[in-house]
Amino acid sequence: MAESETVDIAVIGAGPAGVAAACHGAEKGSRVVVFDEGPTPGGQIWRHRPTRVPPAARIWLDRLRDSGARVRAESSVFDVVRHGDGWAVSAENAPTTIAHRIIIATGARELLLPFPGWTLPNVFSAGGLQALVKSGFDVAGKTVVVAGSGALLLPVAATLTRAGARVALVAEQASWRAVARFSSSLIRSPGKLADAARYRLAFAGTRYATGTWITEALGDGRVTSVECNDGRRIECDLVAVAFGLVPNTELAELLGCETGPAGVIVDHMQRTSVSGVLAAGEPCGIAGVDVALAEGSIAGLAAAATGDFEIERALSRTRETGRRIARAMTEAFGVRDEIRRLARADTVVCRCEDVCMSRFDSTWSAREAKLATRAGMGACQGRVCGPALAVLFGYSAQSVRSPLKPASLEALSSLEDE
Repeated sequence: MAESETVDIAVIGAGPAGVAAACHGAEKGSRVVVFDEGPTPGGQIWRHRPTRVPPAARIWLDRLRDSGARVRAESSVFDVVRHGDGWAVSAENAPTTIAHRIIIATGARELLLPFPGWTLPNVFSAGGLQALVKSGFDVAGKTVVVAGSGALLLPVAATLTRAGARVALVAEQASWRAVARFSSSLIRSPGKLADAARYRLAFAGTRYATGTWITEALGDGRVTSVECNDGRRIECDLVAVAFGLVPNTELAELLGCETGPAGVIVDHMQRTSVSGVLAAGEPCGIAGVDVALAEGSIAGLAAAATGDFEIERALSRTRETGRRIARAMTEAFGVRDEIRRLARADTVVCRCEDVCMSRFDSTWSAREAKLATRAGMGACQGRVCGPALAVLFGYSAQSVRSPLKPASLEALSSLEDE
């Protein structure tokens, strides 16, 4: 094996769950290294430029800095394999790391569903546009339509408005009744209601339309307008759309961890079905930053402990409350059948391989679809079209293989010979 280092705990992902896990693990005396693709720790929720740390993140990022954990930024983990009693972690821009225990905190990605015109320039994923704005992309004076489903739409619209954009419409595909039912379920979680109210106030001058979705994006060379299901056409410069989030479970699946419909299955200590592997945050199901911090804290303490320990009651309560809210959110914001029928025969579904809707057969398995169309074999490795095809046709995910992410030949050449 080429140059390597040995640690007690390797945390994969430096969003809130990964940061909390690293802090608790290192503060208990464990040697901890954190890998993340981004230039700074924080993940999508705390994405920031180095000189502009979000207030909500500052206490945790300062704690991470002082904890003794080492952060390997811009290091994409593309393979993890068994190495004796531990694990060998291979990542870009980092030596091979031998870790006794692994904490998977790989977050989530957006669910993007095809509709006519969604491949036009200036049609973004909602979180993608938000990330660009946080990184300095100028949207001042631009007219934006935000559409899709779920709680993500609110902070995205708020971010765009604060950055000087004119948000013309926030279109939520869920019905008014479903949104109202979910909102009423938050009565026992006043903090969540306060967050939602704060985001809504940020774009108070914009209509939040339930039971509404984009049926087509129009433009010549770039998007210039969208049509909605109620017949309205809205002129715009940018579109931000997403239909919720999908847990990133590829690493867990590669390691053989048991997964379910919501994500990686863990016990009360955040331990997976594979010895020495824990998971926290959105890989275990989409539940928000508070749950991610609680689960990351539990995972870090569990990974650093030599045996079982008493989980702090507050952490357990936060986790259980958040998971209850997540279940209600999933029920409220489920994708409706009309959205599944938006794509036309000539609508591109797999953007990497330029595969249109007409090429797919609903009777196929995911493997048959891949063999017949090459869908999922492009640069994104099925991260965009895979979840979309699961929603559209019910294709189930196939086995995961290394490399998990695109990797340079130099990095791949450093792998241990089998």
